[in-house]
Amino acid sequence: MGRGVEKKMSAIIQTQYDVFLDSKHLLCPMPIIKLSQAIKKIDVGQTILTETTDPGSQYDIAAWARQTGHELLATENEGNVFRFLVRRAK
Repeated sequence: MGRGVEKKMSAIIQTQYDVFLDSKHLLCPMPIIKLSQAIKKIDVGQTILTETTDPGSQYDIAAWARQTGHELLATENEGNVFRFLVRRAK
């Protein structure tokens, strides 16, 4: 678990996560592509914490989770950084 990242997060996102995915400074569709690739490499029930700086990702990742059936457990933003905690559901 990424200790440096954890210090900046709210209590909702400070939960245990299995993989940290840094997608900052990438534009659409790259944060979704990287998340799609990463979620295939973890087991059902495991979680990914991803950070992005693309404002559109807050809508894209929510839509992606609905379409793929994965669970978007929490979201937050701090300045221009958006954080998403996603659980692999299938």
